[in-house]
Amino acid sequence: MPEFDYRKSSYSNEAAECVEVATNIPTTIAIRDSKTPTSPALRLRPSAWKTFRTAVTDDRMR
Repeated sequence: MPEFDYRKSSYSNEAAECVEVATNIPTTIAIRDSKTPTSPALRLRPSAWKTFRTAVTDDRMR
């Protein structure tokens, strides 16, 4: 299985607690806690990730 290539949000800084997301595997989006990178990652289908991102973005606009 290929390794996930995680990245932090551009809204994060080194001291902040945040999540890291890997989108380099076409069939799986992986999400992990930046404080515990060796913990198990949450894995989603790209369609579920898109739904989540849309909901978060829509909620910020209210």
